[in-house]
Amino acid sequence: MRRFALLLAALLAACSQGDARQKKDDAKAPQAVPVSVIEVAPREVPVSFEAVGRTEGSREVQIRARVSGILEKQLYTEGDSVNAGDILFQIERAPFEIDLQQQRAALAQEKARYDLAKQDAARLKGLADRRAISQREADQAVSALQQSFAAVQLAQARVRQSELNLSYTTVEAPIEGVTGRAMQSIGSLVAPNGDSALLTNLTRTDPVWVRFALSETEFARLRARETAAPEVKLEMADGSAYAETGKLNFSASTVDANLGTVQMRAEFPNANLRVLPGQYVRVQVIAGVQQAIVVPQAAVQQNEGGRFVWLVDDAGRATPRNIRAGNWVGRDWVVLDGLKPGDKVITDNIVRLRPGAPVQAKPAA
Repeated sequence: MRRFALLLAALLAACSQGDARQKKDDAKAPQAVPVSVIEVAPREVPVSFEAVGRTEGSREVQIRARVSGILEKQLYTEGDSVNAGDILFQIERAPFEIDLQQQRAALAQEKARYDLAKQDAARLKGLADRRAISQREADQAVSALQQSFAAVQLAQARVRQSELNLSYTTVEAPIEGVTGRAMQSIGSLVAPNGDSALLTNLTRTDPVWVRFALSETEFARLRARETAAPEVKLEMADGSAYAETGKLNFSASTVDANLGTVQMRAEFPNANLRVLPGQYVRVQVIAGVQQAIVVPQAAVQQNEGGRFVWLVDDAGRATPRNIRAGNWVGRDWVVLDGLKPGDKVITDNIVRLRPGAPVQAKPAA
């Protein structure tokens, strides 16, 4: 009986040691990481190029004084829209009205002298033909007539200059646009030369222009696309999309030697003045579509070797794969190289993955 008890105790001890060893081995075995995967396949995506741009008015005009005088009136409200021809400022008119009267009087005098010279030339020509006077006297009369005619023309030009100066006292808007703040106060002496010449600025905001630049490589790809005119879209500073679609209206003919970029410009309708000149925006140029593999942005990681994604291999283990990424398409990233149709890309629990780690995969929602 005692021998049987000892044998039973030995068996129990052996079983306890085996269970402990099994638990220890189980603890050492790595647990499968639950992950979601997508099986990638090519699909149609837009060919797009993104850049940061800055807006500007399609026309920006400096309104300047063209004559010297006292600024008497401001006939617009700062920030309002005005039409071409609307009066913005009024400069003192009286000195220019007086000058115009003087020039008109001088013109009348010269016309009177011209009429007299014309009569004298005709009379002396008749006398010279009858040899009653010398030909020299007749020639002098003709010369006086020509000089008088030139004096009339000079007086007419002075009258025209006075009329023009008088018209400059009424400062009109040369284009339709939005006015800026007044740079000179009422009562100030303004002059066409110097700092006092600038009265205000006028900007046409509909359409609005957006300037941006593409790299030399992107510009070459854009030119290689045999499609219709590319569409241009804007993303505002708050992340919202601008409702209107624009079109390219300028591309530089040279590459910036310092930056390796090509300057571009797009035009957008802006009837509601949502876009103001001087804003920074994100520009997206869309030049047709192409077939490409896309993956969620959350699946793409980056290290010192570049961008990569995690795949599930045939043995159910995590494997990193380097990729070459292109542009974003919504929440997805276009993959230019590194993936092939049918690859299973892991989309979550990425921080727990290690090369060769077992995974428990399920299709991503």
